Amino acid sequence: MTKADLVSKIAGAGGITKAQAEKAVDGFVAAVSQALSTGEKVTLVGFGTFSVGSRSQREGRNPRTGEKIKIPASKVVKFKPGKSLSDKVK
Repeated sequence: MTKADLVSKIAGAGGITKAQAEKAVDGFVAAVSQALSTGEKVTLVGFGTFSVGSRSQREGRNPRTGEKIKIPASKVVKFKPGKSLSDKVK
């Protein structure tokens, strides 16, 4: 599903225009991004939880040359699905 598909479904389900639905989707993405960038967790009961985790520095290999390289530490976004979402997917 693309962003355009999501906007269309939200507009239909909510009885609003596609422009309003797109603003809502953009607002949701901006709010979640802002919260995660400050280290907060975002929990949507029944849907899931977005959080920030950290990956430690590790050693990898260049697939072309086989040479060892150091992969720097980084932060990653994690998503843990809620029970309702997990049950719907099964």
